[in-house]
Amino acid sequence: MNQHSKPDPTIVASQITPRDVFEQRRTLIRAAAAGAFGATLAPFFARSALAQTTPAGSGTKLAATRNAQYALMEAQSRYKDVTSYNNFYEFGTDKADPAKYAKSLITRPWTLAVEGLVKKPKVYDIDELLKLAPLEERIYRLRCVEGWSMVIPWIGFSLAELIRRVEPTGSAKYVEFVSLADKKQMPGLAVPVLDWPYVEGLRLDEAMHPLTLLTFGLYGEVLPKQNGAPVRITVPWKYGFKSAKSIVRIRFTETEPKTSWHVSAPTEYGFYSNVNPGVDHPRWSQFSEHRIGEGASLFTPTRKTLMFNGYGEQVASLYAGMDLKKFF
Repeated sequence: MNQHSKPDPTIVASQITPRDVFEQRRTLIRAAAAGAFGATLAPFFARSALAQTTPAGSGTKLAATRNAQYALMEAQSRYKDVTSYNNFYEFGTDKADPAKYAKSLITRPWTLAVEGLVKKPKVYDIDELLKLAPLEERIYRLRCVEGWSMVIPWIGFSLAELIRRVEPTGSAKYVEFVSLADKKQMPGLAVPVLDWPYVEGLRLDEAMHPLTLLTFGLYGEVLPKQNGAPVRITVPWKYGFKSAKSIVRIRFTETEPKTSWHVSAPTEYGFYSNVNPGVDHPRWSQFSEHRIGEGASLFTPTRKTLMFNGYGEQVASLYAGMDLKKFF
């Protein structure tokens, strides 16, 4: 399934219209969850359940040079949508919960331990990390498994810059990412939605790909807490849950990491989780998606989901000869 996809045509800003907020969204979501009606309308409710409050970013500027090679010619999603509509279960399962509750997250001091099958293990201070390589702004699509998508100007540098410095050994084949799990800071940990801490992983060649971004900011500012401050990864050709947030440890291994969602529901969340319109989630079709910011009506047109989220020309070769319906 070595497929190549072309990016979407340019979308002008005039096509993006403000979204109405459903005041009774919780009632509607509960009703939808009661049966098959909920499964049918899951993508619609996912994009309609907006935060009721305006989120607060840190406001701290983060200088970066735009990398034209990774600058999509598409309208960017609105800052308030990107920072108020989040999956970050450590702060709650509702899309509005992270913006409400992530204020408790302490992002300074912060360290990131890099360990495992590397010649030069090291514990990095967050400010040391920020100086490892020039910061770039890259405009990437984000596609989530529930059926919604955004276009976001991220700030960071290729994860490969860090990987090269720690020098993986010849036996290292995978990279595991472990997020912070602190009940004092993260109220969502009180609910056993997953086996905490949150763990994600990539093959080493995926982690080394230039698109994989070690991410420190968005929209010219440091990452808001609800978006994974102070450091996360962004893997634009995979579903959003693969991009681990608030990372405290990166570990190089010989065996495939036991990632959180795959352990929790292996028939629903594969290790690879490449955006693939031909492989449905058991409860949602992946054939189409809703771009956040393009209306909130049952009749709002959807977009066709692109193979590898539109990054096929860059990444399809990583999976040459693989059956991506088996290795989903």
